[in-house]
Amino acid sequence: MIPSHVGRALQTCIAARQPVFLWGPPGVGKSQVAAQTAAVLHLPLLDIRAVLLDPVDLRGLPHIGEDRRTHWRAPAFLPTDGAGVLFLDELNAAPPLVQAACYQLILDRALGEYQLPDGWAVLAAGNRDQDRAVTHRMPTALANRFVHLDFEPHLPDWLAWAERAGIRPEVTAFLRFRPALLHDFDPTRADRAFPSPRSWAFVSALLAARPDAAIEASLVAGAVGEGAAVEFDAFLRLWRELPDTDAVLADPDAAPAPRDPAVATAICEALGRHARPETMPALARYAARLPAEFGVLLMREAVRNDQTTAATDAFAAWARDNAEVFA
Repeated sequence: MIPSHVGRALQTCIAARQPVFLWGPPGVGKSQVAAQTAAVLHLPLLDIRAVLLDPVDLRGLPHIGEDRRTHWRAPAFLPTDGAGVLFLDELNAAPPLVQAACYQLILDRALGEYQLPDGWAVLAAGNRDQDRAVTHRMPTALANRFVHLDFEPHLPDWLAWAERAGIRPEVTAFLRFRPALLHDFDPTRADRAFPSPRSWAFVSALLAARPDAAIEASLVAGAVGEGAAVEFDAFLRLWRELPDTDAVLADPDAAPAPRDPAVATAICEALGRHARPETMPALARYAARLPAEFGVLLMREAVRNDQTTAATDAFAAWARDNAEVFA
C-alpha cells in the first residue's frame, strides 16, 4: 500500500478506534506517515517506543490504597483524558513479555485499573520479519487484535512530501531520474547504509550543510551506500554544470537544450522552481526545444510549483501544440 493510501486507511481506523499495525522495511517513513495522519486529524501523537520498555513500565508501580489493598499507579506517559493517537512504534522489536503487556491495552483499552480514554486510538508499527531487523515474532493472539497494513515506498508520494519538507532539488531531480534508488534494501546484503526515503533526507541535510568537496562523496556514501553514492555523485557533477536558470529565462531560444536524460531531468527540476505566470512564455519556449518527454516534465513541474501558470496563454499554447504527448 502506498503512503497516501496508508494515510487514508489510518484515518479510517482511527475514526473507528480500530487498532492497526503498519508493517514495512526500514527507512520507508512509517513513523512519519503516522505523525502526518495525526496532524491531518488535528490530534496529538503520543509516540511510545515499545522496544525501550520493560513489562512493569506499562502497568506502573504498586501502592497501598485507603482500602489497604494493592493498587497500581499508571505511568505518567499514558494519557488520562482528551483524544489522540497512541503510537506503539517498533512494537514487534520489543521482548515478548512487553508485547504481552500490550495485549490488554490494545484489545480492552485498559491495563489493570488504567483505562485508555475513549478519544484515543491505538496505532503500532514495526519492521517485517524478512527485513532481518531486530524483531520478535508477534504472538498470534496479539496479531489478531490488529488490522494489518503493508507499507511500500512510492516516488510520487515521496516527492510531494519532499517539497513540503524542503528536500534539496538536486536530490529530488536525481530520484526522478533514478526512481529505483528511492528505496533499495536487500536484507540478504550486509550493507550498513542503503538508499531509503529516510537516508535521502539525510543526504539533503548534508548538502545543505555545504560539506568540504573532499569529503562530500564519503558523506553521501555513508548515508545511502557506495553504489547509490557513485551514481548520485556523477549526477551532482552534471547538476552543478547546468545552464544558469536566469540565463535560460532571459534567452530561452539561445540557452543550451540538453539531450542527455540526466541533464534534461535536472534542468527541468531547476527551472520548474522558477515557474510564475510572468516566466511561462520563456519556459514554454524552452520546453519546445527539449525532447518531448522532457518538455512535458518541465511543464508539469511548472504547474506543480505554481498552479496559476496553467491559466496563462503561454501554457495553453504549449499544451495545444503538444496535445498528443501531454495527457
